[in-house]
Amino acid sequence: MTAIESPCILVCSIDLKTGYCFGCGRTQNEISNWVSFTGQQRSQIMAELSARLETVERKPRRETYRARLARERAETSK
Repeated sequence: MTAIESPCILVCSIDLKTGYCFGCGRTQNEISNWVSFTGQQRSQIMAELSARLETVERKPRRETYRARLARERAETSK
């Protein structure tokens, strides 16, 4: 069985204004149905998350998984 990539950073709270999670940027529907989406559907949603997170009023206080991986890759490539 392969692991399903997820943008979750365990900051699970929905912005009432936008409907997006403050931590990952997904909607409640996307969060609850994440495992049933196809890989293509998940990739499409993940491509939209950065733009979505710009619209929420409160930003996550901790480093996201994707940001940490990007930082670690940059550090190891130096």
